[in-house]
Formats: sequence, C-alpha cells, structure tokens
Amino acid sequence: MPQPHPDHPAYPVGLRLTGRLVLVLGGGTVAQRRLPALLAAGADVRLIAPAVTPSVQAMAEAGELRWERRGYRPGDLADAWYALVATDDPEVNAAASAEAERARVWCVRSDDAGAATAWTPATGRSEGVTVAVLTGRDPRRSAAVRDAVVEGLREGTLAAPRHRNRTPGVALVGGGPGDPDLITVRGRRLLAEADVVVADRLGPRDLLDELPVHVEVIDAAKIPYGRAMAQEAINGTLIEHARAGKSVVRLKGGDPYVFGRGMEEATALAEAGIPVTVVPGVTSAISVPGAAGIPVTHRGVAHEFTVVSGHLAPDHPKSLVDWAGLARLRGTLVLLMAVERMPAIAATLIGHGRDPLTPVAVIQDGTTTAQRRVDATLETAADRIAATGVRPPAVIVVGDVVTVADHPEETP
Repeated sequence: MPQPHPDHPAYPVGLRLTGRLVLVLGGGTVAQRRLPALLAAGADVRLIAPAVTPSVQAMAEAGELRWERRGYRPGDLADAWYALVATDDPEVNAAASAEAERARVWCVRSDDAGAATAWTPATGRSEGVTVAVLTGRDPRRSAAVRDAVVEGLREGTLAAPRHRNRTPGVALVGGGPGDPDLITVRGRRLLAEADVVVADRLGPRDLLDELPVHVEVIDAAKIPYGRAMAQEAINGTLIEHARAGKSVVRLKGGDPYVFGRGMEEATALAEAGIPVTVVPGVTSAISVPGAAGIPVTHRGVAHEFTVVSGHLAPDHPKSLVDWAGLARLRGTLVLLMAVERMPAIAATLIGHGRDPLTPVAVIQDGTTTAQRRVDATLETAADRIAATGVRPPAVIVVGDVVTVADHPEETP
C-alpha cells in the first residue's frame, strides 16, 4: 500500500455529515472553533472530554451535541464517520489517531497535521457557496486565500453566477450616489450575477464596464426635462426579460425608494407575478453632503434634517411640499433635483421667514471624480448656481451645518 508523502497534495472532498456520527475528542479552543461548522452540517456530534470551555458547555446544555465527561478510551471511534482529535495530551491524540487509521475513519489531528488522515480547510461561505482552501501546512495562507475569495464573492468583484435552480426575477438595486465603491455588497453581487441590467443615468456607470460581455445593458436614462424612457416602457422591459427566465437588475442611483420610482416598478412587477428583490442604496441626500465635508446634523447646530424634492416649483399645482412649514424649521434642508427651481425655492423660503443669510452649499456630481462644491447664502444661491454653471445632478444643502467645518469650536 502506498504510504502518505508530504509533497502529495490532499484530495479535496465535501463530506455530507447530516445525521452521521462525528467524534470530537477534547473540549478546548480547537473544538470550540470547529464545532459550529460540524453542527451546521447536521452532524450527530459526540464529544468526549473531562472539561470543556464555557462556549462548548453551552452547546451541550442546549442539546446541540452529546458530551461525555471523561477521557478517551479505546473503541470510542467505533461507528464514527469522521473524527476531530484535539486533546492537550499528544499520547492520547496519537492513540486515537491510530485507532481511526485501523477503523478507516477520516481523522483530523490538531497537534500533528502530518500524522492525520484528513486536514480541515480554511472555510468560508457566501450565498450558498462554500469556499474551502488547503495550502498544505500553511494555515495562515489558507485563511488569507479564503478571505480574498469570500470577500470577492460577497462584493461581486468575483463573479460566480448561478446556472442551475435559478429563480428568474428582478432586483431593484440602489447604486448609491455615484462612486462605484458606494454600492452595497449585496447590490454589487446581484449585479455580477445578472443577465440583463436596466440602468439609469445616475447609477454608478463605472460598474457597467465590469460586466461580462454576455450581459445585456439597457439604457433607461432619465435626463431631467429631456428625453426619457417612459416609466411604462421600463416596467414592460423588466417584465419581459424576467418572463424570459433571466435574472434582471434594475440599477438606480441613490436608493430605489427615495425619489426613485422604485415602488412603481415593484408594484408593476408584483402585479405581473414577477419576484422582486429590493436592495436599499446609499442615498445622495446624506452621502453627498458628507463627501463634501458637511454633516446633515451636528451636535448643537441641527437636531433635524428634511429631504425635499425640488423637481416642481413651489407654486406648481401638483406640488405636495409645505414650503411655508419648511421655512419655519430650524434644522437642515436637503434639496434634490432643485437646481433649475432654486430661484423660486429660495424666494419662497425667504418669503416665509427663512433668514436670507442662511448658508447654502451646492454639490455637483457628489462622490465622483467630477465633484465640486459651490457655497453661497440662501439669498445668493440662485445667482451663484447660474454664474458657476452648476448642472444636475446636484445636492443643495441649506442650513448652519454648511459652515460647521469652518467653525467647529462654536458647536458645544
């Protein structure tokens, strides 16, 4: 029979231990680390140890495993499918390992990997994928490789799309304010698994370049007050591709439910019987001011902030905003989609009592490489926007928090 050779790689295999007897010798920190994975695999765990750590004892008291308070005895490995030998006595470990060899039980030995018949890989999991890494006798390297792969899967930078048992549907993904690094981990992962991406102009465009060549990208750009893909057409496109059995991502800027018509799309999909997943995004209302050095709240300055859509003028008959009420508030006002309406908005706020000298900051293309900030007061903001050529997308912040970074010592 060939003898084990130190240069031969281990043969990787996934053990299905549900309902099968696994023997663990020793109740110390090694067992404490390994037991959760064995229990998660559904193993019938029999633990033999005179004493255990508090965490292991809690598992036993919860009925997750059977604990026998004694030391190892010959014959303990009978009927076991797998064994973890991790006592602090090398002679006991050697005897148990020898018994495992005779009984043909795969055995991991914590104190001497070279004498074991099996090795425990560095393991991680992400969305139904188990990553197990073996690098011989270098556990730190195994863990580093494991971490890199799992992080890539979770972030979507390492694509592992499903090809079997996939459920077609649509994910409404908030892409964040513009910087591709500010999309959520789940959003990026779903984007990496998509067959079709229906993208807005304000979504993180740089991520589209990372998609595989087979992914169909559909432009649903909504240029303010210009040409647009009608909402009904967007809804129909999402439904059509989902019904064709494809995984669809509707990539939107910011958060799908913050002035993003996400609920309209979710409702249309639900009525069509299409499964919908909503992935919240980092809204520009908070992130863009933050990226420009402006906190929307600050101790001693603002105890509230209000986010308002400025796509309709204050006197528009369809406006739902109580501008008079906003003018009376003392906190921060964050205006989205308000660049073209700023003359009317500023005049209305001042007319209802807001101080004309209230600081204002206008941040264009926030969080991107093109970001720029224009400062003014409520009285001068409209003229400054016109003079500097500010264009959408831009976030406008009205309130004393705009100057906090200039006078931090004045905010007890």
